Amino acid sequence: MAGRRKANGEGTIFQRADGRWCGSGYVLAADGTRKRIYVYGTTRREAADKLATKLADSHRGLVVAADANLTVGDCLTAWLTSVARHRLRATTYDTYESLVRRFLIPGLGHRKLAALTVRDVRTFLDRIGTVCQCCTWGWDAKRDSNHRRVDRRPRCCAVGACCGKHIRPATVRYVRAVLSVALADGVREDILGRNVASAVRLPTPRTDFQPFTAGEARPYLLAAAYHRHGPLFELALRTGLRRGELLGLRWDDIDLNAGHLHVRRTLAGTRGGPTFQPVKTHRSARRIALPHSCVVALQRYHTRQNLDRREAGDRWTETGLVFANRTGGPLEPAALQRHHADICDLADVRYIRFHDLRHTCATLLLEQGVDLVTIKDLLGHAQIHTTADVYSHVRLRIQRAAIESMGDALDDDSDPDPDDSDDPTQS
Repeated sequence: MAGRRKANGEGTIFQRADGRWCGSGYVLAADGTRKRIYVYGTTRREAADKLATKLADSHRGLVVAADANLTVGDCLTAWLTSVARHRLRATTYDTYESLVRRFLIPGLGHRKLAALTVRDVRTFLDRIGTVCQCCTWGWDAKRDSNHRRVDRRPRCCAVGACCGKHIRPATVRYVRAVLSVALADGVREDILGRNVASAVRLPTPRTDFQPFTAGEARPYLLAAAYHRHGPLFELALRTGLRRGELLGLRWDDIDLNAGHLHVRRTLAGTRGGPTFQPVKTHRSARRIALPHSCVVALQRYHTRQNLDRREAGDRWTETGLVFANRTGGPLEPAALQRHHADICDLADVRYIRFHDLRHTCATLLLEQGVDLVTIKDLLGHAQIHTTADVYSHVRLRIQRAAIESMGDALDDDSDPDPDDSDDPTQS
């Protein structure tokens, strides 16, 4: 019996010389064109079913992946090498590479990219937030049991007593973001059909920073004045500059007579050592007015640096940096955290992260009634909603205080002054 003529778009199924059945047809590609794809099966029915699925997805407007055999691990590895390395700053690339190596490749690397679903991604993200990282990676099992330091002896997975070292919800969100960026690039380059990671929604983590109160900030600033690099910590608290922005400052960025500075670069710790990099966003390149106390402290610091230059002699390296070591080289970013902890001890205040000095600046300004636009410009946020979201808890506290103060005025049942009237008929 003669077979019916195939309709346009149904595809073709034929048997190869090696015995396998092959189906081919045209499907929707990422660039809006139609491309020919091939599917294979051991029987005609298997090849026909695979082809029918691809064609049905295409008819519904879904883009079909170009390479059905590409794995998630292969895609991420190629993306890091060919795209991310050339697009991202060195520190950001190191973070992306670490998250891909530690979480994404072990968890999803073996899966076929074309078969990855939203449910797969959601299940993976739910799991990595609940497993003990020490047990997963065998950190304690790898330690030398004969190590002299007690706190470095094998524990947890090495002795069968899990320590429950979990990653933070913010890290889980970061992992999802990295996967979404990589898949989005894959869609643009016609490697896969759609970005399944973008459809996964995770709860927003609770803000966990605890900035200084005004009562804590005062003794901190007093203690910082006795530290060798005290002006750095005073600038961090009074202006909200980021750590890398502070370390990247040069003297030609500062006008002590006019009382302002320009943020033009950052200094970041990378695997190759401290490296100068562009500012985080275009809004991060900004001019900041300096408080008088900071101007005085920087003048004294400049005088001290001149003494260091003379004492170092030939060992001095002229970098032009404001905050430099005794031979003119850049300060180690990791060292700032130790100096900050020493100042907290000297001031007898609770320890907070160095980055929380930036949050302290913004919080105190909000509590003094400074508007969000001014704070956004001072901090160098690209969008005002970033400032509003980060400090929403502070704004709610200020709103509550304002509402309560109005309530106190409305609840005041004292007799009004008859002479204090807005009645226009009274003279």
